[in-house]
Amino acid sequence: MNKLIYNEMLKLVKSKRLLVVTIIIGIMIMMFTYAQHREMENVKKRIGDTDWRVTLQQSIVDMQNRIGSSGISEEFRSQLKVRIDQSQYYLDHNINPQDPGAPTFLRVFLDNSIQLLLPLMVMIISADMVSSEKSLGTIKLLLTRPVRRWKILLSKYITLILSVSFILLMFGLFSYLISGLFFGYTGWTAPVLTGFTVEAGELNTANVHLVPQWQYILMIFGLGWFVSVVVGTLSFMFSVLIKSTAAGMGAMLAFLISGTIISSIASSWESAKYFFMVNLRLTDYLQGNIPPIEGMSLPFSLMVLSIWGLAGIIISFLVFTRRDVY
Repeated sequence: MNKLIYNEMLKLVKSKRLLVVTIIIGIMIMMFTYAQHREMENVKKRIGDTDWRVTLQQSIVDMQNRIGSSGISEEFRSQLKVRIDQSQYYLDHNINPQDPGAPTFLRVFLDNSIQLLLPLMVMIISADMVSSEKSLGTIKLLLTRPVRRWKILLSKYITLILSVSFILLMFGLFSYLISGLFFGYTGWTAPVLTGFTVEAGELNTANVHLVPQWQYILMIFGLGWFVSVVVGTLSFMFSVLIKSTAAGMGAMLAFLISGTIISSIASSWESAKYFFMVNLRLTDYLQGNIPPIEGMSLPFSLMVLSIWGLAGIIISFLVFTRRDVY
């Protein structure tokens, strides 16, 4: 088994896919770091004060003004009210929610990447792990070896898990090193509030508690890894089911993009909460954001994603071990 995994990792490295993903991650982080730096500079110029309390108070005023406008939906108005209450809670307890530093950038960047950017990077790796061997005809050579089919597929799946872990490592390492050049490398022990919940559109702070930022980052990395494994598993399943790599990637891309759309506009479609792509933003539950559909919670989303991931594994192994290869 170790030799099979080694061979799969070697093929992955030689295909340059890991290198491409690493370069994309680096470029995206540089872009977001620069954008965040410019945003901070613009805020300083507009407000004329570097005190975070003044900045946060101005943010609250801006959101209150947006609530008063007639051009926004009731759903977005409810989200703004929750964000105002959260910001006011931070202000009342003298806690800076955006303490400048590379750890804060890392936390915010992963929060915003977990639904689309991170899954896309995983999809690049996993979408052709089996289908490319079919299209090139090398799958026949693999299956003629004196190794059971399930072991061959298992070695590919373990390679996928290792690749997902590598991608998360690159996310964290590049985010910290690059953003630290602009914002500094301190802030690991900065306090972060978690435990916010939203009930009937109102913010509940009964279970709010402080955690050091390093602990919060570990939590979101754990959730990000879980989401990546599930997305990778489903992409892996498409790679087994569909011979064309482009078709498999297209199908998975369509699901991921539709998830962002459904999460934004289909709050009244209750059955949509059982779709895996609607449950990808697990970090929202740590922040206390309003779930896209009523009735969703962290345990619920974990359960839905686990079922989808398990189904993807079962289907992949059943099809791969039983299908004839021509």
